[in-house]
Amino acid sequence: MKKLLNHINLPEDLRQLPQKALPQLAKELRNFIINIVATKEGHLGASLGVVELTIALHYVFNTPEDQLIWDVGHQAYGHKILTGRKAVFDTNRQLGGISGFPKRSESVYDTFGVGHSSTSISAALGMAIASQLKGEDKHHIAVIGDASIASGMAFEGLNHAGVTNANLLVILNDNAIGIDPSVGALKQYLTNVKKGTEKQDNIFEALNFNYSGPIDGHDLPTLLSELKRLKTVKGPKFLHIITTKGKGLKQAELDQVKYHAPGKFDAKTGELPLKSKEKQPPKFQDVFGETIVELALQNESIVGITPAMPTGSSLKYMMSRIPNRAFDVGIAEQHAVTMAAGMATQGLIPFCNIYSTFLQRAYDQVIHDVALQNLPVIFCLDRAGLVGEDGATHHGVFDLAYLNCIPNLVIFAPKDAIALRNIMYTVQLGIDFPIAIRYPRGRGHLLNWKKPFKAIEIGKGNGLKIGTQIAVLSIGTIAKTIEDAIVGLDIADAISHYDMQFVKPLDEVLLHKVFKNHRAVITVEDGTIVGGFGSAILAFANKHDYKHKIVTLGIEDQFIEHGSTNQLMQLQKLDAASITKEIEDLFFLINNS
Repeated sequence: MKKLLNHINLPEDLRQLPQKALPQLAKELRNFIINIVATKEGHLGASLGVVELTIALHYVFNTPEDQLIWDVGHQAYGHKILTGRKAVFDTNRQLGGISGFPKRSESVYDTFGVGHSSTSISAALGMAIASQLKGEDKHHIAVIGDASIASGMAFEGLNHAGVTNANLLVILNDNAIGIDPSVGALKQYLTNVKKGTEKQDNIFEALNFNYSGPIDGHDLPTLLSELKRLKTVKGPKFLHIITTKGKGLKQAELDQVKYHAPGKFDAKTGELPLKSKEKQPPKFQDVFGETIVELALQNESIVGITPAMPTGSSLKYMMSRIPNRAFDVGIAEQHAVTMAAGMATQGLIPFCNIYSTFLQRAYDQVIHDVALQNLPVIFCLDRAGLVGEDGATHHGVFDLAYLNCIPNLVIFAPKDAIALRNIMYTVQLGIDFPIAIRYPRGRGHLLNWKKPFKAIEIGKGNGLKIGTQIAVLSIGTIAKTIEDAIVGLDIADAISHYDMQFVKPLDEVLLHKVFKNHRAVITVEDGTIVGGFGSAILAFANKHDYKHKIVTLGIEDQFIEHGSTNQLMQLQKLDAASITKEIEDLFFLINNS
């Protein structure tokens, strides 16, 4: 049998196929995704679950004239393959390749950039209202899945759409799982709807949507029939489909958490490679996860909170050991932050673990509900800095800048696993201020990290190496890169290295010593140069009238695309070799001027 996918480059090619050929195309598309992701890595389960839906949407609707938004964007691999990117799909998430998420600059078929969740309904409604105002007859479809429907923003969009006559179709891809299993009362409601045991009014009909479903999202004839019918229905519509995340790969269906983004695997068997038995340093998320359990067993006031990332943050360890004090609140960062604030008012010690990029979604709550009231909430910001292949939507490079301007908030970045353990120990002893602790994705460099706890003095930095001419000031785990950069330098004796630990408050006693004993200063961070740690050092020098040459290294004032973390650090000149050159160039400058 000839391969249909070989002849499909755009949706207009797809629409030439007879309907009876579409199941074969679905099988081929599924295998294509599996074969590429098996070797190139990426998100797997979500896209496998919407293969039939992807085909049906592009078959029935006139994309890109009709506008389609995927929410969240890791459902969109099949969409990308069918919309002109099949030949380059093996570059997915690679440096210089296509993005792992829909991206407006990449294709006219990507109508909206979606890397975070729960934005599709608002965006599609905005497009639909714009079409009305312009007198255009278009369809606007938001596919919302992987637990995104439970987020507050999704409900805000539904609430508004229900009082319009916009030509909007919301498709709920209901697979009962995001990255981890879905949680909350809405999940139970949807479960009851699927079972036919829900006796209440339909929540979506109550919001003035024309509701249909639930239907089998893998049944192509039913999908096609229902989508064709819905094209004739005016106003806001809601289609509820049931899918299986990982559909078509047995292991991905059985272990949906692991196969959300499994890394490399055997495309034929689905098996993951055996893990190396060589002992490795722990991931920073596991240092957090094991340490909070250790502390919470001793301190009954400690609680843990995460918005839908118990596996990614490793709060799952506490949820397993102390389930009544560890909370997954679903994709609801705003709620997570303000719930933590409420707990803090009652004397609890909330560790609120949120990826750096996702805390951006709760910025007002950090300011208004936590910092303004000076509540001792402990923010543990995972995935800080450059995160690699997930790209611009997920890099945690803005946190130092956007948090540094908030009064009352202390900002700490551990240089290693021991420092992370010790700051967690310190804050649970009792603080009267909020604190943000930020650390990167991946592993540190220490094998022997479970040392006895030591309290850290708030606002104090450390001298790691003392030299005579140039002081390198670092914040966070990039300290190890700087150590590597200094080793072997002919001018090593002239170089000092200070781990400042705190961006706020700065260790001003130490900084005065630094400026008085050195001729030049280099600041290094894996956050934005604009408004970040280096900016704070520049402001300190200006305030105290220091005239030193100061070089600030960090993330340039641009959105950084996807690639491996090492590749991106090299491009940003934050790798050891680049930092070595900066030190040597500055040494030459100050000694030959």
